[in-house]
Amino acid sequence: MASRTPDPVETLLKSGPRRTTLPEPAQRARLRTDYGLSQAEVAEALGVARNTVAGWESGRSEPQGATRAAYAKLLEGMAAQLAPRPEAVPPTRTAHTGQEPPAPSTTPQPTPARPATSRRRPAAHDGPRAKTASRATATAPADRRLDSRARTAPRETAAAPADPRFADGPLVVLDGDGTAYGVGGIVLDCPATDLPALVDWALWEAKLGAPRLHRHGKDADPLIVLTDRAADRLGLPLVLEDRRGLRLPDDHPAVRGLARAEWQLTRRGFGPWARIYRPAREGRRQCVQLAVLPWGALDTRAWGNADQLEAPELAQVLGDYATRVITPRGSAAVCGLELMTALRPPTRPVKDAATGTWASGPNSGALTQAVDPAPPEAPDEHPVVASLYPRGHRRTAAEVLDEEAYEWIRDPELLTDTECARQFAVGVDVNMAFAAAANRLTLGLGAPVHVKAPVFDKTVPGSWLVDLSHIDFDPRLPNPFTPHGARPEGPAWYATPTVAYAAELGHDVTPIEAHVRPESGPYLDAWYTRLRDAYLAVMERLGVVSGMSEADFLAAMEHHKDADPAQAAVLSAIKATVKGGIGKLRERPQGSGYRPGQRWPSLERPTWRPDIRAAVISAARINMHRKMLKLADGAGLFPIAVLSDCAVYLSDGPGPLDFLPRTPDGKPLPGGFRLGVSPGMVKHEGTQSMMWAAQMLDEGHNPARHIKGADAAAFGE
Repeated sequence: MASRTPDPVETLLKSGPRRTTLPEPAQRARLRTDYGLSQAEVAEALGVARNTVAGWESGRSEPQGATRAAYAKLLEGMAAQLAPRPEAVPPTRTAHTGQEPPAPSTTPQPTPARPATSRRRPAAHDGPRAKTASRATATAPADRRLDSRARTAPRETAAAPADPRFADGPLVVLDGDGTAYGVGGIVLDCPATDLPALVDWALWEAKLGAPRLHRHGKDADPLIVLTDRAADRLGLPLVLEDRRGLRLPDDHPAVRGLARAEWQLTRRGFGPWARIYRPAREGRRQCVQLAVLPWGALDTRAWGNADQLEAPELAQVLGDYATRVITPRGSAAVCGLELMTALRPPTRPVKDAATGTWASGPNSGALTQAVDPAPPEAPDEHPVVASLYPRGHRRTAAEVLDEEAYEWIRDPELLTDTECARQFAVGVDVNMAFAAAANRLTLGLGAPVHVKAPVFDKTVPGSWLVDLSHIDFDPRLPNPFTPHGARPEGPAWYATPTVAYAAELGHDVTPIEAHVRPESGPYLDAWYTRLRDAYLAVMERLGVVSGMSEADFLAAMEHHKDADPAQAAVLSAIKATVKGGIGKLRERPQGSGYRPGQRWPSLERPTWRPDIRAAVISAARINMHRKMLKLADGAGLFPIAVLSDCAVYLSDGPGPLDFLPRTPDGKPLPGGFRLGVSPGMVKHEGTQSMMWAAQMLDEGHNPARHIKGADAAAFGE
């Protein structure tokens, strides 16, 4: 009798499920904690890193293959041992009747249906999609979207948004199989295979976006981040050939497809950060932001290797940034500038008393319109400069405002015998120096007013032509009035914080002329507060908290970026947002077709304000000098090099605690550098040998630039 050929389908079914189902991430952490194990112990047993286990328990990543099976076995074993014995559980009785409740039904219950307002677009090709659980975040295949949205992750950003319009969070990372990963473990199915369909899905089906940061502002538009596979699925090339313009040509099929669907692109075109929009409809914005990862949307100088993360983990990283700072809209510099506008919108609704109608009016305390700078505040390319000087003219200090960060080294001939006997060169770096300088800084809001022979007023923001060359400092300190640290040679233009410091030191200040801004206010206060809170929250998650002892702080800072690489990427982006946002206030012209004297697009926005940039940098440099002067006067300590917010001192020991002075009761010297995590406090930047530092000085190099062992400026420091 012929043997029966096995049914291939039955063979597969008898082999059992090959994808091991795991408990929800929060349950995994509870099981481990209740069992008394640490993440390190679990990691050692499974042969992985502790950070990997932390990622499994937060829902940022998932184990695969044999590791997944071993992890499931461990969790199942812990759950079995922690489960109460049946005889120890008293029977539960229903209220009032005293009878035992009926046994639970073994009949499968239907999965709750999604609300009638599902965002899935009905389409002939959009049938049920049997996605495997390997693309989800440890959820069962049945109705993953509902299950993912219902779970509670330990991250603060996973909490359900208060605004139901944005129930799916501010953004998603779209993968090549149509899976869109959101914040807090949300997983959506995106059926779109072209850009117009993707925009429609983002606006009308997915509940993406974020509420405004100011009551007169605008809600954040949905952000769709495209992986390389998603870009290929949507018909986009994986390499952007136009590296100068950073945009697709207008005749590319993807761009033509958007035009046929009556979608528009901004003046920057379709590049790494593409904004696709239509005019508002029924009072609702129709705008979607795309970030194309294979085109370099996430700059490594700001985001590190975040673009190499798996899609779910990248969604959480970008979501953390969006929740704490702002939904990304471009580079970190663009985000820094957009955050200023989001927190202080230029306009607000104003009611006409006569007609009762509402119109747009200026918002008090904001930058409400674009204004031209005073001639000394403008860069060389600006039309106001071109109209005053012949082309190629090199402006002197009496013709241009030169408020820049420190770049100074001490003359090696000024090293004392005592300093040469020390073994180490130790660098300390100010945390969030430019953000701290912006805090409570009064800034001009309107156009400059030219004044001859004014009386200096430290409360009035502006630019002042004044001679400070008569003020003398110890040559072992950089001069506070120039970025290169040398004494000024005569009258020069300074921002208000610099002139105020000269007056604070008791010197005569008699301006020759000034460009002042009578309309003023603390424009960047809210910007500083939001970035400070974001910075401190991320540092806390990296194990560095306010109130730590100095020794504990230094120990925590040694490895804080290794504690959670994903959060380290968020931290890097926050720092880049601060520096980039300040720098963007004086954005220079771009493109080979520009000619000096022409206007460029940035000049037409209210936030093109080189005077504000100058004031912030001036305040940061003065804050730095004030602390160095306190150490020099109070302890006889002088730096050998300064680069922006990093100062290098010679020390008998390898750490900051070996040279930072103390009061007789053991506290840090008041007014000097203080170790700590808060903006304005300092951290250990790096240590090298004294001989290394001396050689750097002899060769004319800045030890502060290389104290970490690499070029600090190359890594965004």
